Amino acid sequence: MTSRKRLTGTTLIDCAKANAKQGVETASELCGYGNDLQAFRANLHQACERIGVDVNELSDLITDQSQVIERGGVEVAPDTPSSL
Repeated sequence: MTSRKRLTGTTLIDCAKANAKQGVETASELCGYGNDLQAFRANLHQACERIGVDVNELSDLITDQSQVIERGGVEVAPDTPSSL
């Protein structure tokens, strides 16, 4: 779903990560930046810097865990954060 306003902060990171495999143009559109790829990349980079994550390209947001799940792997995780 396309955002009506430009996302920022961790919301932007989450949206960009969720759509990273579809490419920068699609991610930019869905995150509310339309065709303004320069602003999308700049704001994404700034948001990632704020949380201490080094992102040079959108594909840097695609994690190994995401790739394992896509290939049919099994994710092993606790039911709740307190049951580690």
